[in-house]
Amino acid sequence: MLSYLIRRIVAVIPVLILVSVFVFLMLRLTPGDPAAILAGDNATPETLERIRQQMGLDQPLLQQYFRWVGGILQGDFGNSLISGVPVLEMVEKRIGPSAALAILTMIITIVIAIPMGVIAAWKHRTIVDHLVMSFSVLGFSVPVFLVGYVLLLIFSVKLGWLPPQGYKAFTAGFGPFIERAILPAFTLASIYIALIARMTRAAMLDVLNEDYIRTARAKGVGEGRLLFVHALKNAAVPIATIVGAGFALLISGVVITETIFNIPGIGRLTVDAVLARDYPVIQALILLTATLYVAINLLIDLSYSLFDPRIRY
Repeated sequence: MLSYLIRRIVAVIPVLILVSVFVFLMLRLTPGDPAAILAGDNATPETLERIRQQMGLDQPLLQQYFRWVGGILQGDFGNSLISGVPVLEMVEKRIGPSAALAILTMIITIVIAIPMGVIAAWKHRTIVDHLVMSFSVLGFSVPVFLVGYVLLLIFSVKLGWLPPQGYKAFTAGFGPFIERAILPAFTLASIYIALIARMTRAAMLDVLNEDYIRTARAKGVGEGRLLFVHALKNAAVPIATIVGAGFALLISGVVITETIFNIPGIGRLTVDAVLARDYPVIQALILLTATLYVAINLLIDLSYSLFDPRIRY
């Protein structure tokens, strides 16, 4: 296991280097001048040149790249071109709401979707199975923003049970946190419940046709234990893969939901940085997102041996 972990970490290094080169060149070679954004519309050529020198934009690309990477290796992602605040400080302030929302969303998704998928496979080709599949199609078809606005209309405007927007950190108390996070979490969970329920159903159908399941039934094992202990554990590898990928997507891609519910997370920071052409912020966010994907994929691979003893590293 340890040797596999070391090999995977070593293999990640070229990937991250390629990602960093791609991000650096993509932003530098696209039209637009960050110096002009900082200087304003009425800036003189002398002012623009002075700002470029201060930012190091007058240096060769290769020199700019190595200076940027050298700073990252020391934990310095630079300062925002717009606010002047260190990029790492900006990300640290925004990662909390996005991570909390992603964790709550995945808890809701797993609690609802996996039992749905298991029961749908157990009741294959019955009305229960058709209802789950219909919900899956609906979950994929309805846009997330529409789900969000419908939930706001029902629970905030009509019933007045929950606040419509805003965010409270978990440290402010579980009650204030959950009453503001539950609607965006269910909004995001709508599509992931459909996806994971469908994946669970497919994986369970394969397992339920195995000989050892029929043997367990013949020995009198109860249906609940048979489904949620014996069968689900053996069907868990593809389910774990899709859950892990969904968690990474949630942290980095909740732009619409954060906008609807006015949550100051990573998604809104990314949109603001792209619109302002804030190079250091965009570079840091993409690089951190790529690192997150790699780390979650590694954890998923390591989890396979917990579900299937035949998998060894």
